[in-house]
Amino acid sequence: MKTDDFVAMLANGATAVPQNAAGRRIRRALLVGVPVSLAIFFAGYGLRDDLRLVISLPMFWAKLLFPLSIAVSAFVTVLRLARPGVEVRRAWMGMVVPVLLVWTMAAVAWFGMPMEERLPSLLGQSWRTCALSIGLLALPVFVATLLALRDLAPTRQTLAGAAAGALAGGVGAAIYALYCVELTFPFLAVWYVIGMTVPVLAGAVLGRLLLRW
Repeated sequence: MKTDDFVAMLANGATAVPQNAAGRRIRRALLVGVPVSLAIFFAGYGLRDDLRLVISLPMFWAKLLFPLSIAVSAFVTVLRLARPGVEVRRAWMGMVVPVLLVWTMAAVAWFGMPMEERLPSLLGQSWRTCALSIGLLALPVFVATLLALRDLAPTRQTLAGAAAGALAGGVGAAIYALYCVELTFPFLAVWYVIGMTVPVLAGAVLGRLLLRW
């Protein structure tokens, strides 16, 4: 909501805000953004050929659930930041704790493997394209969520934009995981985290600029 619109509303008399309006707006943004991300995924990437085999591996599920957990927590955070006066409370921990767990597992794996296996475990086959691919797949959700927030009333615009970026990054990384062939924690801890961090930083900058009332 823009300042002029807010003043006009006060002048004309306040009307009731539909219950859970913020939730509906953000869910609608996901209903628009996620299918576009999936369309980009299937057009440019596609499911990995051996998906039926790797779904039995714990590392595959770790790679999938890691960004999904961040996306779920970011969704809750975005909902709270979209409404004035609503405390974020501990919702942000749902984005931080998974990263800390993955970093811990990566450190354990790194120091537990032979020296000659460390660099291949970190770089894998796709380190040059992983973060970029996650950012590309996150873009539709990122744009849709920012547009939804513009119609709401976030008072902490930088944080709201960053949370929108975390939501988009988590969704993008989870979709990319269905194509990615890497199955090591060091790779996940570096390149997936970088891929999800870029939308967070972009959201913080754009949120400050675009979400002002």
